[in-house]
Amino acid sequence: MLQDPCPAFLNVTSSLTGRRWVGPDAQTDRQAEALAQSTGLPRPLCQTLARLGVPPAEVTAYLDPKLRDLLPDPRHFKDMEAAAARFLAEVKRKGRIAIFADYDVDGGASAALLIDWLRQSGLGATLYIPDRIDEGYGPNPEAMAELARAHDLIICVDCGTLSHEAIAAAKGADVLVLDHHLGGETLPEAEAIVNPNRQDETGDHGHLCAAAVVFLMLVESGRQLRAAGRTGPDLMAMLDLVALATVADVAPLRGVNRAFVRQGLNIMAERRRPGLVALSDISRLDTAPTPYHLGFVLGPRINAGGRVGKADLGARLLATQDSSEAAALSERLDQLNTERRDIEAAVRDAALAQAETRGLDAPLVWAAADGWHPGVVGIVASRLKELTNRPAVVIGFDGDEGKGSGRSVSGVDLGASVHRLAAEDLLIKGGGHRMAAGLTVARGKIDAAMARLSDLLARQGAGGNTGAADLSLDGLLMPQAATPDLVAQIETAGPFGAGAPAPRYAFADMTIGFAKRVGDTHLKLRFGDGTGPQMDGIAFGAFEGPIGPRLLDHGGARFHLAGRLDLNTWGGRQSVQLRLEDVSPAH
Repeated sequence: MLQDPCPAFLNVTSSLTGRRWVGPDAQTDRQAEALAQSTGLPRPLCQTLARLGVPPAEVTAYLDPKLRDLLPDPRHFKDMEAAAARFLAEVKRKGRIAIFADYDVDGGASAALLIDWLRQSGLGATLYIPDRIDEGYGPNPEAMAELARAHDLIICVDCGTLSHEAIAAAKGADVLVLDHHLGGETLPEAEAIVNPNRQDETGDHGHLCAAAVVFLMLVESGRQLRAAGRTGPDLMAMLDLVALATVADVAPLRGVNRAFVRQGLNIMAERRRPGLVALSDISRLDTAPTPYHLGFVLGPRINAGGRVGKADLGARLLATQDSSEAAALSERLDQLNTERRDIEAAVRDAALAQAETRGLDAPLVWAAADGWHPGVVGIVASRLKELTNRPAVVIGFDGDEGKGSGRSVSGVDLGASVHRLAAEDLLIKGGGHRMAAGLTVARGKIDAAMARLSDLLARQGAGGNTGAADLSLDGLLMPQAATPDLVAQIETAGPFGAGAPAPRYAFADMTIGFAKRVGDTHLKLRFGDGTGPQMDGIAFGAFEGPIGPRLLDHGGARFHLAGRLDLNTWGGRQSVQLRLEDVSPAH
């Protein structure tokens, strides 16, 4: 009998959520031990560094990422010097500038960066964000023509790379495109198109979000201003917006993105930006923000305007300097986010039922129906992807046209495949990046389009694994070892997020001392091993699956618990909380 090369961690082959637990492999363990010996750092921190592939010689620099060391030279990007020069020329003559932005966090943050910079330079700008339902994604000819009639310069942020017709319609105005979505073989006739994912770029900086591209354009603008003997606004104070966009757009947290987020979080903690202060307050965020808060607390609320409300609310919130306006906008976005959750739940249940009927073992999981709100199809696609461990597409039809959104899994480039479908005339339009894509499809072509997409994704390995994804664990901890000091040390290997997951630990053979349902779907608990102090935990969405009911009605049973550690600050005191992700009975 062949021995399993990677035995299940704690012998958990199928948890309550159907996942197999997998610990670090032998090589990672050896690397962690070597790092611990050579650096003197705690073993759990070294375990994380080893998993992330940080060599011994780079540990010190990795734990303290500096923007000055990691920021790419803006002039390495095609059209960057021209874009900054055209932008500054319009600023110098106090011309009429319009900003056309996508309606998500990245688009809103990108627009707010420009508005903030221009305001500090004594200029205003017209903000235009298309309505998701009426206008769809990206620039459209009607809107661009109208903006061109009243403006001299139009800056498209987080969109525009594929918008040939729309940019051509902007007669009488120059157009700059600052984007990161995958480009086609030909580019629109714009004054400048700065995009690390242009086909004629190296791809070295393809992990940047649009706000990072805008920031780099402002860096180049500052350089050109200094060369002319002038100074521009303080860019470091704007890193909170870049951090927010980087995390919310699920950009990989590697290279300069780590520095953007690390330093941006420090700026955000100073509570300088009225919009983020008001949104944090209404979200009851009472600690310094973390990447988790950006991605799961602030980001969804900013997005809610574009999903189910008025498209420009998020960008206006991020750009405003008025505390009263910020409070009103935050309240409205919080309300819209509650509405979004209700709409999402209904679509999610219907989409899952349809996908299950079609089968969840194909390379692509998809669902489509009339009347599904286009503002939630992306979120529902994410839920399907998480449940099935394969790419997912969800489409809502209005008449003969369906607007959909897709989410992918690691190693499968969804954006490139969707772009190919559009080129093959199976889609009305489509585009995106590796992990997410948007598309518009005719009702009569949906079956052919989804079959072709499934084939393209299968060639990349999608669907090769069945069932829920394995749960990767960094190791075993005891409640008494999970101290605030240890968690603070581990956090120095962050920020954690896309491309750099936070460490996940198992707590073996625990008893549940307390369990209580919180809100509609969450579970608050306290647990321990019977030999020391108990530890707090929170399981978000626990009652959407088996974890909540099982732990609430535990009957004195013992469990293995797995999750990530959060450092909470309350009343000047720090404590550690487990963000519970999975559970297995301890046999």
